[in-house]
Order: sequence, then structure tokens, then C-alpha cells
Amino acid sequence: MADNPNPTSDLAKAVQEVSERASLLVREEIELAKAEMTEKVTKLVKGAVAGIIAGVFAVFALVYLLHSLSWGIWAALSNDANYVWVGYVIVGGLLLLLGALGGFLALRFMKGGSPPTPVRAIEEAQLIKETIQTSRPAKPIGAGGVVEHSDPRAGAVEAQR
Repeated sequence: MADNPNPTSDLAKAVQEVSERASLLVREEIELAKAEMTEKVTKLVKGAVAGIIAGVFAVFALVYLLHSLSWGIWAALSNDANYVWVGYVIVGGLLLLLGALGGFLALRFMKGGSPPTPVRAIEEAQLIKETIQTSRPAKPIGAGGVVEHSDPRAGAVEAQR
């Protein structure tokens, strides 16, 4: 039987290994949170840019509509059959449609990026916490799903809350 002459050394190595793995786990969780935040901020920036573009189209539409209104008033007060203003109304309407499309896209981008919270990192941290606190690890259900507890007692306690 070959016993280890220095059990304290093995214990120290085990503690050091656990410490290194916990440190690595924390660093990976921070990287996950950074990646999620970058993704959410990117969606918010895209939404803001689309909103700005929609605003620019709306301003141009307003210019065309005001210009056509002035031509329309002139044509209504005049006996001249010059109806150039109809072209301005059509262009203004098209610009308004483009502005509405841009506003719709901005809304979709904004909804996809808000609130900017790292959901996956939080779920992963909850799984790690559950694994550390119980003898059996927690099992995630699907992407962004609810955590299913391996320990029936832990699931019953949370169900009562």
C-alpha cells in the first residue's frame, strides 16, 4: 500500500486548484457579461441610428409638404392651371413612408436591445451558485429558460416562494 507521505501537500494542491478554477470561472463570467452588454449596446446604437435617419426623412418630407402647400395655395388663388405642386405632394408622401419605415426599424432595434442586462451571464451565475450550494448541479432548460434543480428540495423551496 503506497500512502502519500505528505497529505497536507495534497490538500494544499487541491485548494490551489479549486482557487484557480474559481478564478477562471469568474473571469469567464465577466467576459460573458461583457459580450452580452456589447451585443445589447450594438442593438441600441443601431436603433438610435435608424431613428435619426427616420427623423431626417421626416424633416425632408416636411420641407416638401410645406413647399407643395405654398404651390397649392398659389394654384388655388390663381386662374393658372399649373399643378406642379402635385409632384411635391407625392414626393413628400414617399418621404413620410420612408420615415415611417425607418421609425419602425428603430423601434424593433430598440426593443431587441433593451434593457441592456446580461441575461445569460446572470443565468450562468445562478447555475454556478446552485452547483456550489448543493451536492448536485443545476440543469438549465433551453436558451434563457428556467433553471431546473437537481435537488428536489431546492425546487420545492423555490416553488413555495
